[in-house]
Amino acid sequence: MATRPILIIPEPKLRTLSASVEKIDSEVRKLVEDMFDTMYDAPGIGLAAIQVGVQRRVVTIDVAREGEAKKPIALINPEIIATSDETSVYSEGCLSIPEYYEEVERPARVTVRFQDLEGQVREVAADGLFATCVQHEIDHLNGVLFIDHISKLKRDRVIKKFTKLARHKDEV
Repeated sequence: MATRPILIIPEPKLRTLSASVEKIDSEVRKLVEDMFDTMYDAPGIGLAAIQVGVQRRVVTIDVAREGEAKKPIALINPEIIATSDETSVYSEGCLSIPEYYEEVERPARVTVRFQDLEGQVREVAADGLFATCVQHEIDHLNGVLFIDHISKLKRDRVIKKFTKLARHKDEV
């Protein structure tokens, strides 16, 4: 089991655009394995490669509830190709913004196209928590955080809090 450190806001890398994966090789497979280990250890239900400092379009997700069998899915170069007009609201959190949750409205259903670890192009229709998680993680690949979907006042407040914590940590 190899876990990697998770970047926490205000880390500037979290605001960068991730590069496409050109070739799915042993390096990408090791990254995915480490990401699952890191995500499960955190614990979380989704992780984007940029959250562990790797600027590649790679996402790991497992929305299985506690007590259910794990349902891990790795998405390489994921893109949302369709969204529903209907929306849903979930209380979202993020491993890069620990212990902060806020309600976010997103499309209730999405269709995502991605490559699996064998390089096969797949399409999956997602709804419920899975749809929310897919959108949240793909946002990360584009330098967008879930707090970008809430009011400016709330966003400024949380950024200020984590900036202060980071500054304090650097001083210690």
